[in-house]
Amino acid sequence: EGMPRTLLEAAAMGRPLVATDVPGCREVVQDGVNGYLCQVKDAGALAGAMERIITLSPSQRRALGDAGRHRVEERFAEGYVIDCYLRAISDMVR
Repeated sequence: EGMPRTLLEAAAMGRPLVATDVPGCREVVQDGVNGYLCQVKDAGALAGAMERIITLSPSQRRALGDAGRHRVEERFAEGYVIDCYLRAISDMVR
């Protein structure tokens, strides 16, 4: 999956995110802004990122979630994506 839909859905719901630092995930998750990225195939890094989320105060978790919601609305909203596709198609036709 190029860009996990689960990350987009969780961000749209205002939840803090945890994902591996790979293409697709890093386009949604801004480390320390709306969640945490961890190294691929590193269970300790994953556990550490999850622990960071758990130990945050409710207001800190809410701030991460709000930042994720804002990013999804800004970069992944249906209208924005459609406009990007139409621009790309228009550029290719020229």
